[in-house]
Amino acid sequence: MAKDIKSAISRSTETLVGDALGAVSLMVILFVGLSLPVLV
Repeated sequence: MAKDIKSAISRSTETLVGDALGAVSLMVILFVGLSLPVLV
């Protein structure tokens, strides 16, 4: 199982970076959206 995970990571490094950036941007949008009512 560990071999499968390592091979999947090595094959799709560029997509993992894009997915990580997408996840971070969604978290930022969520945080800003939840903080917005406090600021208004």
